[in-house]
Amino acid sequence: MAAPEQEPGGQRPAGLGQGGESPPASPPAAAMGDGPPAWSPASAQAASLLEEAAELLVLQRDFAAALERCEAGCGSLGPAPGPDSCMEVKCSLCVVGIQALAEMNRWREVLSWVLQYYHRPEHLPPKILELCILLYSKVREPQVMLEVGSSWLKDQTNKSLPEYGSLLELYLLHVLLPLGRFEGAEELVYSCDVLDSEQKLAFVETICEKRCQWTQQEEMHSAHDEQEDKATETVLGALSQKLLTMLTLLRRTLRSMSSHFYVLPYKKMLLATFLLYLVVVRLDPASPTSLPFICKLVQLFRQAWAAVLSPIHRPPIQD
Repeated sequence: MAAPEQEPGGQRPAGLGQGGESPPASPPAAAMGDGPPAWSPASAQAASLLEEAAELLVLQRDFAAALERCEAGCGSLGPAPGPDSCMEVKCSLCVVGIQALAEMNRWREVLSWVLQYYHRPEHLPPKILELCILLYSKVREPQVMLEVGSSWLKDQTNKSLPEYGSLLELYLLHVLLPLGRFEGAEELVYSCDVLDSEQKLAFVETICEKRCQWTQQEEMHSAHDEQEDKATETVLGALSQKLLTMLTLLRRTLRSMSSHFYVLPYKKMLLATFLLYLVVVRLDPASPTSLPFICKLVQLFRQAWAAVLSPIHRPPIQD
């Protein structure tokens, strides 16, 4: 799965230039003066791993190896905040790692993977938070970023960042409004001291518009559900009618069979069975002494046959 595209008005993720170019291996311009760059050995090692990870991601398409380089680079920098150059390299390593995870269809691990290096949501760099919001919005799971974005926006230190306004808009449009959190969105806008009155009014108008669209969609879904329920009731009614007809026929058949069983001459059947046992087992059918028993047995079978079959369907019995 490819990484999410950049939304209008957002920041381009660190580590990748225009057209997917690999991040520069050299230190950032802010960390370079007239003399040689004042980088620690850990920062230099992380920058080298960043260059390798970007090459593996973009050129060789070896996403697992690129992720390993990113993890090694972030691990070498440690959890403690460092100079701006170190934080920029760490941010770029995380961007490349997020893209590698997304390419391997492991986007569910992105947030937990990033938080193991920044530990708290409010410590996430703006570029990392923006990329995570866009990623989980694209895969239609914005609820993952609900608490993370709220914690980041409530932090007083983050409110002084120049990216705060764009991230607030991104959080509203891609997290709160798709989840139907209109009251929370309005509360966030009204309580934000960074926005002026015009910006707040524009956000409130956007929230009202999205709420109207949400209500219309809910009404359409409700009407569709009602139609489906009516269709289901019609089908179930037809099936119930057929089932009732089948049960009625089955009851009549069982009643007819039971009436035939009731008219069976059980005593004569038992006597015929006993005589058959005597003729076949105890006596010799060819013996003249067995002739009376055989005649009585035939007579009993005729009577049983006449009792079971109705007069209309009774076949003629010839002597």
